[in-house]
Amino acid sequence: MRIGVLGGGLTGLALGSLLHCDFEILEKNMELGGLCRSLQEDGFTFDLGGSHIIFSKDNDVLEFMTSKLKDNIVKCRRNTKVFYKGRFIKYPFENGLSDLPLRENLECLYHFIRVKSRLRRLPPHNFKEWLYSTFGKGIAEKYLVPYNEKIWDYTLEKLSLEWVVNRVPQPPLLDVVKSSLGVSTEGYKHQLYFYYPRVGGIQALIKALEKDVNREFMVNFNVQKVTRKNGEWVVSNGEVEKTYDKLVSTIPLPHLVTVLNAPENVLAAVNDLRYNSLITVMLGLEEPKLNDISWLYFPRDEDGEYNRVSFPSNYSELVAPPGKSTLLAEITCKAYDGRLNRDDGTIVDHVTEALDRNKIIDRKRVCYSNVNRMQYAYVIYDENYGRNIQIVRDYVEKLGIELCGRFSQFEYLNMDACVRNAMNLAGKINHSLRA
Repeated sequence: MRIGVLGGGLTGLALGSLLHCDFEILEKNMELGGLCRSLQEDGFTFDLGGSHIIFSKDNDVLEFMTSKLKDNIVKCRRNTKVFYKGRFIKYPFENGLSDLPLRENLECLYHFIRVKSRLRRLPPHNFKEWLYSTFGKGIAEKYLVPYNEKIWDYTLEKLSLEWVVNRVPQPPLLDVVKSSLGVSTEGYKHQLYFYYPRVGGIQALIKALEKDVNREFMVNFNVQKVTRKNGEWVVSNGEVEKTYDKLVSTIPLPHLVTVLNAPENVLAAVNDLRYNSLITVMLGLEEPKLNDISWLYFPRDEDGEYNRVSFPSNYSELVAPPGKSTLLAEITCKAYDGRLNRDDGTIVDHVTEALDRNKIIDRKRVCYSNVNRMQYAYVIYDENYGRNIQIVRDYVEKLGIELCGRFSQFEYLNMDACVRNAMNLAGKINHSLRA
């Protein structure tokens, strides 16, 4: 059996490395990696798709990723903050209440205890209601609501709850009480320690997987048409046709549906799926060490358009030249709202001015800057998500095409979940070959 894998990002490469049959990966870009590509220039290394780290509750997946890097790996302890009114609040926010002014600390604790003590609570109908009913008014209004409005760039009342359980952990009452009193607690413990490549950025993982697939891939192959002929799948880029017995798609679902020439109701459903794009601003600074922070969240619009700023040279000192450091700012936006098309200089000026104003950097020390844009970054689970995704998946499933990966499955999946899904699919395919 010969399998065609559309897309050479993390999911496609992980899948290929695990298949026990003939396969070929088709990638539209000149290099593999997708959201997990890195830029290396002037001695600096930046992850183009935002700050990536390696962590997982799934030990098999964590072992899979870390083993690929061999000795090119660093283990780090998270030191993450929320920038709130000029203060650095420990992350998660509910684990850093004692960093707040006393009145605000008390307000967060009071409302958290109040929602937890209610014997009867109406079930939330949307994400905003869930934030209030889970964390209380104080934590919701000071951090979670403004931050989520910023990153999703979407009305929270119109976000559904399909994704929440596995993405937003609920803190124990005792931890929040301890946090308010200044007793150290940790949330999101599965992320407390993480790994990162010593050299090469997150694309070092891609390069390792690239060796595993043993050149069974073709780059610069932009899929334009997918058809079924004589029991085989035919994939064309407009010039070359490739044939396969089975097809796996890891490319964005809207693109797949378009090249399949799907019926109108499927096209309407896929066009109604919502997602955010991402602008990353990469800065090199003439400072040996800016701070000891891993990454920093910015919930308030007045602090800058970026929602998160990371400091990759605190993961590995080898991602910057000696005596210099790196900063990566992330701005989410819609592909159609105009921000994605602003010129690089305007974007860099805004970011450096805001960071300087907030005393995160001295903009006069910036010695390198670059901007990257990615159309597909975050899946938005709006109120119509469930209906639309079911229509599209039913259509693709009836065709016999397997979907695997963040924007192919159209789910908010971290790197480890993408690898897990690739492992599961590879196991399913390999088992079918033995049957």
